Amino acid sequence: MFLTLLYALSMGFIGSFHCIGMCGPIALTLPVQHLDGVRKQTGILLYNAGRITAYAIPGTIAGWLGRQFFLGGLQQWLSVTLGCGILLFILCRYVLNKVHIRMNTSFYDRHIKRMLGDLLRRRQLHTLYGIGFLNGLLPCGLVWFAVTGAIATGSYIQGALFMMAFGLGTLPAMIAITWCNDLISINLRNRLRHCIPYAMTIMALLLIMRGLNLNIPYVSPVLPAPNERVMQHCYKPS
Repeated sequence: MFLTLLYALSMGFIGSFHCIGMCGPIALTLPVQHLDGVRKQTGILLYNAGRITAYAIPGTIAGWLGRQFFLGGLQQWLSVTLGCGILLFILCRYVLNKVHIRMNTSFYDRHIKRMLGDLLRRRQLHTLYGIGFLNGLLPCGLVWFAVTGAIATGSYIQGALFMMAFGLGTLPAMIAITWCNDLISINLRNRLRHCIPYAMTIMALLLIMRGLNLNIPYVSPVLPAPNERVMQHCYKPS
């Protein structure tokens, strides 16, 4: 689990430079510029706490869904299928440049953005958590990709923790953009954005290896059968 959370954290950090382009405009309009140092920091943290909480919701649902596959004895199949699907997407999107996903979420977007606008106009400190929460609910391809990792955890708790670790990885860039847009150069953003397909490839390979039950600690442990009880001893049985 530690390795999984570490990867989620790393993926969030690399992907955060994509977040700057998507969520940056909202972060730059947060009603914190008129606040003093401590209150401004508190407001920024509340905003990001709201985002991370929102990420935990699909993580919980995805982890629960993964658990149902596990109980059906299909977790290995699910893990390998997700990994192969991600590799196929990378091949088509980044290598062949043939896939451009467009999803009609205008109805959903419109309602979320209307509520966001209402909170932004209030210019009050306590509304920043709600702004971050709604921001985290906006459709985002990178978040949806991270959710595939949450499915593979096979637990609603671990799924939520996976997405929260992903959100924590985005913190440095999102805090920096809130304080000053010039802290992160466009050149640096572009370089790190190019790392996203490599991070996706690593995750896909980890999912495939996890599903193959190779008995490699942390990377590809042997998964117990759905009804198998795992006994742990703190001493050597006689």
